[in-house]
Amino acid sequence: MNEHIEEITKNGRLKSAIECMLFVSPEPLPAAQMAAALETEESAIEKAVEELIEDLSDRGLQIVRVAGGYQMCTKPEFSSVCQRIMIRQNQKLSRAALETLAVIAYRQPVTQPEIEAIRGVNVSGVIKTLTDKGLIHEVGRKQTPGRPILYGTTPQFLEYMGLEDLSQLPDIDTLATNETEAEQKLFKEHEIVVQDDAQT
Repeated sequence: MNEHIEEITKNGRLKSAIECMLFVSPEPLPAAQMAAALETEESAIEKAVEELIEDLSDRGLQIVRVAGGYQMCTKPEFSSVCQRIMIRQNQKLSRAALETLAVIAYRQPVTQPEIEAIRGVNVSGVIKTLTDKGLIHEVGRKQTPGRPILYGTTPQFLEYMGLEDLSQLPDIDTLATNETEAEQKLFKEHEIVVQDDAQT
């Protein structure tokens, strides 16, 4: 074991080390990854994270399980305060991009022609935007003439939406009376920033 790591674990500072890793990481950290970094058992990481969650119960920050890992973030009740000092230009998506992303999220794996049949417009540019942002990716080829590319969402999509996995997507039947309304409400509930369709 690394001498410095050993000092941290022996001095009961495992929880502090985990807190630091979660604070600086831009993406969710799986317990296994933290265990490897700290050369300890995964169960010890899980126990320490649970203690951290309790420690933060009356604070402005929280630790949530997202996309198969843990992430430190602000609590929802303080979102309006945080938004006043944050510029999220790089996270903005056009309405066209959001609608396409919703179709992919609910219909995946799905091809571009299938998406266009649902939306009624060409989505090649939007597909590129969503791919460049890491929200969707190619998951295979459909075994039909031309073998069109199949698209699905990525772990980054789960992080973007604050979901642990796809099973947490709101059920269409319980969200609204039709799929279009459900897809719109999905993004509204998660306060996803929408910009004019002039930009994607």
